[in-house]
Amino acid sequence: MARDVFVTGGTGYVGSPLIEALLARGHIVRALTRAASASRLPAGAVSVTGNALEPAGWTAHIAPADTFVHLIGTPHPSPLKAAEFQSVDLVSVRTAVQAAAAAGVRHFVYVSVAHPAPMMHAFVAVRQQGEAMIADSRLPATILRPWYILGPGHRWPYVLVPMYALMRLVPSLKAGAERLALLPRQAVIDTIVRCIESPPDRLTVLEAPQITRG
Repeated sequence: MARDVFVTGGTGYVGSPLIEALLARGHIVRALTRAASASRLPAGAVSVTGNALEPAGWTAHIAPADTFVHLIGTPHPSPLKAAEFQSVDLVSVRTAVQAAAAAGVRHFVYVSVAHPAPMMHAFVAVRQQGEAMIADSRLPATILRPWYILGPGHRWPYVLVPMYALMRLVPSLKAGAERLALLPRQAVIDTIVRCIESPPDRLTVLEAPQITRG
């Protein structure tokens, strides 16, 4: 069945190839974009102009979407960007959840982050708040918890692969190594597509091992 999908962050690292995959499978996609970024949307997607941090002007265009995918976030997160996590990531997910619920969306998809984690505490804390907002909304939702998404321009962590392999051999470290796994971008996209096509009827959380296995 073709889904009607509304996407925020549709011109980003995950959003653009996700939209291409959804369109290729016959789904309808509308994406929130700033006017200057509309030309970067994949061909076939409908642009909805607006600011993800300000609901006025775009939330009325969510309906008749049955699925809302929220991908807005601070680019290249680092411990130095704690203020941006609060002003961008947290504000945008709050706006998205409220708008999706008001529009009658039946499935909310959120890319969070793996936790607990030994670093990036400010980033993790904001994503946990986003997850709590989704849970409080009672929307049927899928929350994905990748730690790092590998792909074009994001390949340096490949040097850590041998370390991860060793950690999996140590019983006390195995669970953490699997939870904080490095995930190929395509695995994340494929998982989101499957969740959109087979939506849950309740809040569902997918950790890295589940994303890797599909």
